[in-house]
Amino acid sequence: MDPVAFLRVFTQAFIEVLGGVLTAAIFVRVLLSWIQVQLPMGLGDFLFSVTEPILGPIRRALPAMGGFDFSPIIALIAIQFVQGLLLRLVYL
Repeated sequence: MDPVAFLRVFTQAFIEVLGGVLTAAIFVRVLLSWIQVQLPMGLGDFLFSVTEPILGPIRRALPAMGGFDFSPIIALIAIQFVQGLLLRLVYL
């Protein structure tokens, strides 16, 4: 395999894994907001520190709508959009 093709495959896999991990982290954070579970070994703090840089700015930009937090939905849509855009750029 030539180096350029390897780099493209590696970059594609990295983008897909990163998008999947961020999506899963947001889903887990939403679930944990509904049920109060103490995660072991600081996993809750780690999850918060990974997702808050994404959710915080969206939450501040959105107006409050009856107590519902729509920032995870907006974040998931944004992650999918950026992931698709980056994958298209890899194969230009």
